[in-house]
Amino acid sequence: MPEALDAVDRRILKALQRNGRMSNVELANEVGLSPSPCLRRVKLLEDTGVIDQYVAVLDGSKLGLGLTVFARIWFKTQDAETTNQFAETVRKYPEVAECYLTTGECDAIMRIVTTDLHAYWRFQSDHLMRIPSVQSVKTDVPMETIKRSFELPV
Repeated sequence: MPEALDAVDRRILKALQRNGRMSNVELANEVGLSPSPCLRRVKLLEDTGVIDQYVAVLDGSKLGLGLTVFARIWFKTQDAETTNQFAETVRKYPEVAECYLTTGECDAIMRIVTTDLHAYWRFQSDHLMRIPSVQSVKTDVPMETIKRSFELPV
């Protein structure tokens, strides 16, 4: 990672978070650089891992994936073997959009995307509850999305 991001690097990151498909010329104009130095900075941000990847953000409801749930997971034990086995298993499930090991009340939290409540119930009973390290699962179903963003406050 660069020693310290300067104001231009931050403008580049903000612009690319809003539109990762903008051309280098458009980006350079937006951040006040000429194209060559802009491209060098973007390349450095990519090479150092500040820019991790470029993706398309999809609208799940238009793909028949209209249900998002949050599952709180409790493990039977909390040793390294248990958490590693859990992580290895969960990475295989495309329904799991995000998964975090946590401190506090539960051991892990997942954001799961699927077609409907019945499909989630099948996923929970056929997959989540069959992971050997999982003791219990509690599910929260959001009623409305208030904010959804992929931008970091740079």
